[in-house]
Amino acid sequence: MAYKSDIEIAREANKKPILEIGAKLGIASEDLLPYGHDKAKVSQNFINSVQDRENGKLILVTAINPTPAGEGKTTTTVGLGDGLNRIGKKAMICIREASLGPNFGMKGGAAGGGYAQIVPMEEMNLHFTGDFHAITSAHSLLSAMIDNHIYWGNEQDIDTRRVAWRRVVDMNDRALRQITCSLGGVSNGFPREAGFDITVASEVMAILCLANDLKDLEKRLGDIIVAYRRDKTPVYCRDIKAEGAMTVLLKDAMQPNLVQTLENNPAFVHGGPFANIAHGCNSVIATKTALKVADYVVTEAGFGADLGAEKFMNIKCRKAGIAPSAVVIVATVRAMKMNGGVAKADLGAENTAAVKKGCANLGRHIENVKSFGVPVVVAINHFVTDTEAEIQAVKDYCGAHGVEAVLARHWELGSEGSEELARKVVALADSGVAHFAPIYPDEMPLFEKIETIAKRIYRADEVLADSKIRGQLKEWEEAGYGNLPVCMAKTQYSFTTDPNRRGAPTGHSVPVREVRLSAGAGFIVVVCGEIMTMPGLPRKPAAETIRLNDAGQIEGLF
Repeated sequence: MAYKSDIEIAREANKKPILEIGAKLGIASEDLLPYGHDKAKVSQNFINSVQDRENGKLILVTAINPTPAGEGKTTTTVGLGDGLNRIGKKAMICIREASLGPNFGMKGGAAGGGYAQIVPMEEMNLHFTGDFHAITSAHSLLSAMIDNHIYWGNEQDIDTRRVAWRRVVDMNDRALRQITCSLGGVSNGFPREAGFDITVASEVMAILCLANDLKDLEKRLGDIIVAYRRDKTPVYCRDIKAEGAMTVLLKDAMQPNLVQTLENNPAFVHGGPFANIAHGCNSVIATKTALKVADYVVTEAGFGADLGAEKFMNIKCRKAGIAPSAVVIVATVRAMKMNGGVAKADLGAENTAAVKKGCANLGRHIENVKSFGVPVVVAINHFVTDTEAEIQAVKDYCGAHGVEAVLARHWELGSEGSEELARKVVALADSGVAHFAPIYPDEMPLFEKIETIAKRIYRADEVLADSKIRGQLKEWEEAGYGNLPVCMAKTQYSFTTDPNRRGAPTGHSVPVREVRLSAGAGFIVVVCGEIMTMPGLPRKPAAETIRLNDAGQIEGLF
């Protein structure tokens, strides 16, 4: 049987005017700022007006470690949101925006798949409402003002060897990882080493996604440490007097973007920090607003539960004062086989032994998520090549680990295929058994926080960090930053720092290469292994096959 492609399905969508979608949530037309007919920003006035309402239930969708076989976490997030609405619940979805770098690099665009998608697909994967451009511009403004400050006399006595603020661009460009800037003579400033990260790794992105409102945003921007003086005291963004203008650039970007699913259910798509080099969750303002206007809010955290869910629990929930009522872990039979040692080319053949072997990865994630005190259900995202025996093997494994696994066919059938999953999630969320707590307290020393995540989540034996890194952490503690959570930057493909080690490895070490203080965002970034904060393009980037066809439609992005 031939199936339609995601983009074919998206183009056939029967979209409703965005004002109608807003009306479902009780958002009046004057509180929506439309960007065309099918997307709009929600005003701060509306957000302020709903703060006295009770919160709905928060559902987190996470997954096993990603494999080339595909897991479909976003597809399941969308499918579950549609399924909840199908069974009569007032539900909405909250996901992140897409970065241009990966879209034109390895994976192409995505906003779900099959009959579980958010639309308009093309716009969401390209410029959308301009949020990422605003973040890039605000970040670049601060970069320009730092160098300008140095050029015009350096009143703050910045040590040009210790400028911590790197530049950003929303594209995978390895050539920019390390650069020398201000070359060309006296009129161009003082030459120094610098570098670029991808926009989604910017602290400005993290700040926008963790700020509660514009006032909080401006304060956090002012708290960014941009450089150090010769006496090693920090220079803040507020010392450069850049936070006010940065906030102006981010004023509209702070407002959540309202769009819809193929089944015309509401979704917020807002913010986009990377999950392996930032905290990987959509914005706090979108999630908290959704909780005020819906009874159930389905959100996701990037990559596997060892990265996205851990940061969702330890950073986002801690900072925002929210807690999940239930967690869905997405797995596929194909990914289980791959974790069990089957090559991608052989995934179509039945292999229950490999499925059982590969389930160890799923089991590790189940244990980890449970350790946060929240109930878990496993969603088996169905592929048409899955056999009954393979599906049953996953169900049996989950049953032995005290959780239920539900076959979800939303990709093929839309909400009809996720109805059972929706009912199970409602039962879990309404059971009242969730007693959420982060896995480490604020007051724990920073290095112990790193060790706690490495040992409890990754199952590492030790954390390897030289005296310079340990000393830096101690200095930050003495400066008053010891209560911050830690944001682990490591490969998404494995519990280890080696992307090729699948399954549920033990007996490994976590080497820490670098630590960075994100004082505005409110966390310490811990760079592990070979992870890059500026990705490169693959040998054959997706951009090579992206084009406009004769009808003016985009081809190759999906």
